[in-house]
Amino acid sequence: MTDTSLRLTEYGRWQAVRLSAATGQALAASGVVEARPDADVPGDPTCWQIRALNYVGVARIHDTELRIAPKLPIRRLFFLLGYVADPYGVKRSDGGEVQVGEDIDLLPAIAHTFERLAERALRQGLLQGYRHTEESTAVVLGRIRETEQLRRRFGLALPVEVSYDEFTADIVENRLLLAATLRLLRLPGVHPDVRKRLLALRARLAGVGVLTPGHLLPRWRPSRLNARYHPALRFAELILNSASVEHQQGAVRIDGFLFDMNKVFEDFVCLALREVLRERGGCAELQARHIHLDAAETIRVKPDFVWYDESGRPRAVVDAKYKAERPGGFPDADLYQILAYCTALHLPTGHLVYAKGNAPRATHFIRNAGIHIQQHSLDLDQAPAGLLADLAGIAALLEDSEPAVEIRVLRGEEGS
Repeated sequence: MTDTSLRLTEYGRWQAVRLSAATGQALAASGVVEARPDADVPGDPTCWQIRALNYVGVARIHDTELRIAPKLPIRRLFFLLGYVADPYGVKRSDGGEVQVGEDIDLLPAIAHTFERLAERALRQGLLQGYRHTEESTAVVLGRIRETEQLRRRFGLALPVEVSYDEFTADIVENRLLLAATLRLLRLPGVHPDVRKRLLALRARLAGVGVLTPGHLLPRWRPSRLNARYHPALRFAELILNSASVEHQQGAVRIDGFLFDMNKVFEDFVCLALREVLRERGGCAELQARHIHLDAAETIRVKPDFVWYDESGRPRAVVDAKYKAERPGGFPDADLYQILAYCTALHLPTGHLVYAKGNAPRATHFIRNAGIHIQQHSLDLDQAPAGLLADLAGIAALLEDSEPAVEIRVLRGEEGS
């Protein structure tokens, strides 16, 4: 069959489509969408039903291009992504609003925003800096590495092992901008005008080294010298890090640009709560790793967010859930999970934070346990100031929570 392009909406309804059996099986195995043979057309291997899950963006799987739109308006999603990348930068800006048309797809919006930020960063020319280099050369540059010379050359005069600092544009900041530019140019759906400007950006970065695919991104340090690069660099990291997908899922290869909305929501809620509570003493731990449910410490649990008071006692626990999980036979799996966290931490109250529309506000008192579970519903489709105010309200409830009765868990304690 010929190549197929499918447009879906995050957690939308099932759609009937015609696909080859191989393509349908590849989509079913990808984890990006749900795919199943169409029960209304039994015996026809080309009839499938497809439904999007928690990923939004664009991806190519087998011979099918998927375009998955978020339920949120693009500008709201951009605020969440920007906050996760740099909470302080969003606070210093004008609230994190991004001016994009609501009729534009996610990938074109990402490409347009990055190109605009990169152009602004390079308006004064390419940033240059000193890069430390160690290499073998026939000419003495900088300092001779005597130990390496003896170990590698056994007394030979040439080549010489040297190290030196070079003032160049081939620095980490420019490499990240180039890598994000090349990534966007490989993806379909970028507007021709934006693609033309990205090609011009690539030409301006022609003397910059290309990052090795599959390696960890190099670290850069914010400073006064690279301040004009900060917004573009953080957006480049979004593109190259959590946003980019290019991997093997079993025997299925996935090439694309996808955001996991579950992770975006979880990261946003936990970071925002940490920033609010930072001013109120104690400390917060995200994805706590040293907490166990049993006395023998063989059952490890991993809450999204734990807040400790100054003495190290757990004060509050939060689990952020973009969408309520209701697998067959366990309709309240999220409640069981937060109950386990409260039990392990010996806390009388646990908090579940959902995106509005995926679970209602509610309070549950657990029989025979004396534990309250509070469900909060966060409206993501509102102005950033209102969203952060709602999270500040949840943080106030955490502050009013009673601390753990006993110190069952100490931060930094090694688990088994």
